Amino acid sequence: MAASASALIHPSRITNRWAQLVAGIIAMMAIANLQYAWTLFTKPLQAHLHVSLTAIQGVFSLFILLETWLVPFEGYLVDRIGPRLMLGVGGILVGLGWILSGQAETLGSLYFWYCVGGVGAGIVYGGTVGNALKWFPDHRGLCVGLTAGAYGIGTALTVAPIDTMMKASGYQHTFVVWGIIQGFVVLAAALLLARPPVGWVPPGWAEKEAKIKMRVHSSAVDMTPWQMLRQPSFYVIYLMMTMLSFGGLVVTAQLNPMAVSYHVDKVVVAFGMSALVMAITVDRYLNGLTRPFWGWVSDHIGRENTMFIAFTLEAIAVFLLLQLINHPIWFIALSGLCFFAWGEIFSLFPSITGDLFGKTWATTNYGIVYTAKGTGALFAGAGAAWLFEKTGSWTKVFWAMIACDLIAAFLALFWLKGAAARTIEESISGLQAVDMTAPTKARGVA
Repeated sequence: MAASASALIHPSRITNRWAQLVAGIIAMMAIANLQYAWTLFTKPLQAHLHVSLTAIQGVFSLFILLETWLVPFEGYLVDRIGPRLMLGVGGILVGLGWILSGQAETLGSLYFWYCVGGVGAGIVYGGTVGNALKWFPDHRGLCVGLTAGAYGIGTALTVAPIDTMMKASGYQHTFVVWGIIQGFVVLAAALLLARPPVGWVPPGWAEKEAKIKMRVHSSAVDMTPWQMLRQPSFYVIYLMMTMLSFGGLVVTAQLNPMAVSYHVDKVVVAFGMSALVMAITVDRYLNGLTRPFWGWVSDHIGRENTMFIAFTLEAIAVFLLLQLINHPIWFIALSGLCFFAWGEIFSLFPSITGDLFGKTWATTNYGIVYTAKGTGALFAGAGAAWLFEKTGSWTKVFWAMIACDLIAAFLALFWLKGAAARTIEESISGLQAVDMTAPTKARGVA
């Protein structure tokens, strides 16, 4: 079945894997605004539609749910038919999502069309990360980090133009123009993508594989999604990613309301930019750079050790932000540090998923893990806004983020490391059992 599926891709249409990596990075940058520029639109949308902040942030929560919870199904299609067609569909949906959100005059219409964009963004995200997992088993942490990093850094290049356009022409015109740009870029990038042929490995893989297994846990077999769901390590990974997603998405969705609450949103700090716009710009650069950086670190010291260090740093950053958020310069610096210590989950979790459960079903398997981001979004968008409106303060939200960071850090070091090792041992034992029974079966047939 796999062989017949691979025949759908003609060899002449498979481009160099590094060119595909660049195309995936460009596609990811094009969809970044749907999540990371959202905070700029919250106040204008609230004013235009005459609804509460909780109602507006419900759009964000539902967007994240659809962006993440459909990825297993979308990833399955990518694994079966390849990324080119699927990303083409994703590009169309991404474009329509913003174009028609700009024309929405009711809250229901806004919910519908922004969630259409969420479905498209999920296709692009899952497809590009899955493609990087398959093409780069020899540089998994780094290349997945570069791909996921593009999703974090993409808004850094566009936040100032978007903010300027909103002030000059309104948020509706901005939605339409950038929706067209983003959809077109994804469509163009999709033309370069293809999955590896069955049995493909990078040059010198045998020697590289032995060295990699000395540094990170790496499975001897490729697991199907059903096999992965029977592994205890999967549930540890899912729980940790849910907790970490909550904290990062709170800052992503609520940075603008937080800045307003602490009166730093309009303070001009440099280059004519307010503290809020400068913070969003810095945050997006660091959110992008953190993913390849921590991915590269994890390639050398192991995924679980890297998680412990990064998650602990995230807890420290959130604590300091809580103490100093009303100072514009510290607001910029510490929100940036939060993103630098948070964004790496989008390189570390796909990498450890590929390490433990193999590459054949990597897009589908990580798609299932990625739904943890949607689970975290249930609490990060409307949930955090509701808690703020009830208490009149962001303090309890910050402490919940700190608790999630620290729990996940210790789970990585003292629980996931052991669970991952057992997953590898079981996969090796299963492979050895198959090898031992093969000659017996052969003799029986003879």
